[in-house]
Amino acid sequence: MASLDKNKIDFYLLGRVLGLARPYRSTFLLAGVLAVLLAPLATLRPYLVKEMVDKYIFVNDIQGLTRMALLLCGLLALEAGFRYVFIYSTNLLGQSVIRDLRVRIFKHLTSLRLSYFDRTPIGTSTTRTINDIEAINTVFSQGSITIIADLLTLLTVLGVMFYTSWKLTLICLTAMPFLIVASYVFKEKVKTAFQKVRSQISRMNAFLQERITGMRIVQIFNAESQEMEKFKKINREYTQANLDSILYYAVFFPVVEIIAAFSLGLMVWWGAQDALRAGGVTLGALVAFPIFLDMLFRPIRTVANNFNTLQMGLVASERVFNVLDKDDQIENNGALYPEKLEGKVEFESVFFAYNAKDYVLKDISFQIKPGETLAIVGSTGSGKTTIINILNRFYEIQKGSIRIDDVDIRDFELKAFRRRIAIVLQDVFLFSGSVLDNITLRDHRITREEVVKASKMIGAHEFIEKLPGGYDYKVMERGATLSMGQRQLISFVRALVFNPDILILDEATSSVDPETESVIQYAIEKLIAKRTSIIIAHRLSTIRHADNIMVLSKGKVEEFGPHEELLKQEDGHYRRLYEMQFLQMAEEG
Repeated sequence: MASLDKNKIDFYLLGRVLGLARPYRSTFLLAGVLAVLLAPLATLRPYLVKEMVDKYIFVNDIQGLTRMALLLCGLLALEAGFRYVFIYSTNLLGQSVIRDLRVRIFKHLTSLRLSYFDRTPIGTSTTRTINDIEAINTVFSQGSITIIADLLTLLTVLGVMFYTSWKLTLICLTAMPFLIVASYVFKEKVKTAFQKVRSQISRMNAFLQERITGMRIVQIFNAESQEMEKFKKINREYTQANLDSILYYAVFFPVVEIIAAFSLGLMVWWGAQDALRAGGVTLGALVAFPIFLDMLFRPIRTVANNFNTLQMGLVASERVFNVLDKDDQIENNGALYPEKLEGKVEFESVFFAYNAKDYVLKDISFQIKPGETLAIVGSTGSGKTTIINILNRFYEIQKGSIRIDDVDIRDFELKAFRRRIAIVLQDVFLFSGSVLDNITLRDHRITREEVVKASKMIGAHEFIEKLPGGYDYKVMERGATLSMGQRQLISFVRALVFNPDILILDEATSSVDPETESVIQYAIEKLIAKRTSIIIAHRLSTIRHADNIMVLSKGKVEEFGPHEELLKQEDGHYRRLYEMQFLQMAEEG
């Protein structure tokens, strides 16, 4: 993608932003037509004032003066109406575009590989979705169309001024070079300041998102003061960036007023002398020119500011388009829409690396028959969770193949494929909303009766009914008001109501107490009944019922087989893990 040059507008980028308004071309056209109409309408006002002074006041034509006054009032009313529609239409256009763009970028973010989120701070994505998209609104509401309207007004005012009195116009323009230089310096300085502001906003959002999410760790390790100092530093830099931009405004606008006052004074001084000499500048022109001057300087002031606004909108749009242009989407070329899977899972010589260099999984091969349960054990970093990630196509493998029911998983349509698989994670994520919403994920195809039935089957109905409001109990963000076991049971009900053909449990009992574990163990047995299941286990006592156990070590399959057979291997990895755990339990007992 082309990037913004320091001193000019990137017209490719501007064209791409304006292209977003294609569905609203009628509103865009209306704003453009009004921009053209408002320029001559505005300049007619001072011209009519001149005519009233020269042709009606001095000849004492009250009737004609009345007609001109009524015409001026009508013109003002018409201009006010057009101005209202112009401002409303440009803002409506901008809001409509960014509304569609927010939906588009959120949809795009949900389709990206997890690797994108692994390397991109959440605060940065938030900034792109909210702050940067909001800045794009200004391209329409204060940028492109408004700049065109101001330039048309400027040219029209100059034309009428020359027509009215070329002498006074030239006198007024003597200060114009100073104004042009001041506007250029202001534009450059404010652009640099705005870029710093945008950068600091992104930095602050990323910092706050990360610290608020990790507040438990901050408080556990008494790191509040250190984090506060970091925040103060970021906050100071953000404040300074804003103050820099305010400083340039505080300097620029008084300078413009001084230049305008100088032009006005020069014009009155020279024009009054010329008016006193018969045949020179008319008194009407002398009365009208201060109004002309105000109309001349106002667009010059706003054009410099609007140009910067346009630039910042384009800078923001470049960031947003960089996200939209990310080719990190999971390929979804599969044409098979499985209504049901038998559940045969096969990995054949699978290699996978997160960074395309260091393989986390190396030559992994195994098979799960329909309805069987496979338990995966191994030390931290052995690749257990990675197997889940690649089976669900959160990441793509580099070598080998993964097949379900003898079909390569890439041949399935992605959404239809994932709907047949359910995952219960160790760290259960619950959204703000009711318990019912968290179970159904607002899928209206799942009825309340189905949720209650699944809850009773799992053993979660009793605790949910005891909550204030039962299934309508409002869960706080991330389920903060519920215990780990309660969140885990809700996630089990969530998995069951979607009726998956393949179930994956990722260390679902590792963070709960023994009493809760017995309830969850019952829920697990209900969940895995008559469906293919993969259980990643930390506590080996929970996987004795598995048909097969696969032991991973450093990304390789060390052992594979039933619990009893693996225990018979005297020097086996699984037996050592098993004996270590039970020895530890005996010592704790």
